[in-house]
Amino acid sequence: MNIGIPREIKVKENRVSCTPAGVRHLVSGGHRVVVECGAGEGSGFSDEKYQLAGALMASEPEEAWSNELVVKVKEPIAPEFPFLRQDQILFTFLHLAGAAELTRALLDARTTSIAYETIEHGGRLPLLAPMSEIAGKMSIIMGGFYLAAHQGGEGRLLGALPGVLPGKVLILGGGSAGTNAAKAAAGLGAEVTIMEINQDRLRELEALLPSQVRTLYASEQNLEDALADVDLIVGAVLVTGAVAPKLLTRSMLRKMKRGAVVVDIAIDQGGCFETSRPTTHDNPVYSEEGIVHYCVANMPGAYPRTSTEALTCATLPYIRRIADLGLEGAMVMVPGLAKGLNTLNGQVTHKEVAHSLGLPFYDNPFL
Repeated sequence: MNIGIPREIKVKENRVSCTPAGVRHLVSGGHRVVVECGAGEGSGFSDEKYQLAGALMASEPEEAWSNELVVKVKEPIAPEFPFLRQDQILFTFLHLAGAAELTRALLDARTTSIAYETIEHGGRLPLLAPMSEIAGKMSIIMGGFYLAAHQGGEGRLLGALPGVLPGKVLILGGGSAGTNAAKAAAGLGAEVTIMEINQDRLRELEALLPSQVRTLYASEQNLEDALADVDLIVGAVLVTGAVAPKLLTRSMLRKMKRGAVVVDIAIDQGGCFETSRPTTHDNPVYSEEGIVHYCVANMPGAYPRTSTEALTCATLPYIRRIADLGLEGAMVMVPGLAKGLNTLNGQVTHKEVAHSLGLPFYDNPFL
């Protein structure tokens, strides 16, 4: 199969969808891999390394996009819409529930799109997990940074000091991102509470997390009771394929201390705070009701080397199987891959995506 790896053009998106080692694995399987020049530079991978791995280098994006299977990191943005075609499989993060314009472009082009974030296996989201882990850890790093007074925060250090109480961190959601956020915050010495609605998951978190992390059932009353003295809130709620629920309203925000920080990891899916709106690494924060908001839509892009290596480890087996077996064969033979199918032949084939956008849903032929 002919596989294209374009350069990412989203603001400050320095990841690339496959490492040179991954390209070597694909080429060794008899596949032709076309990498756009400069695609790996932001992650520390030179064009020469890709050439040595057996890739063909493309001087123009069209050459990478004109292949049967196009593998990316982030969803296409408007300048890339003209590259979408019917005879193309697009394999990338899509987050279509919060992206009506992109969804329409995919439907109009009749592109077959497979979203990393909706592939499921054994009750897990294996391709979303590594980026969620990075975003969870980052949420504490970034949240702690913007709590600094010179960044507009209240001036509270998250870790404890002798005779001084630590900062308080509240995490909404006990999935991969929330769990990693809790571990990172506890490691700094913060007072950490993680809220989750699933009782079985709450029991798992009790066993999994450090003893200083408290678990709490995610009710509206419990959330409101925690707001008055919390320093950092991390929103890490995920409903696979759907728009994130709005858990923190503007009126709730007004109950928080001025200069507190909120980090919305769910911003790719529309955000789980009413006052959230997507930001970039160039301009990552803004203030609403005196609360600093960090809502960068591609958080792991800040650490592209780590993110690229972790993502390739997760996606490469799927890329290889699609290339080896073709679309239909891979959908049938690879567990969970079919749940990643979001659009096919101009139709939305993921129920939550269709519901979130108010579009007709068509049965996934591979499920």
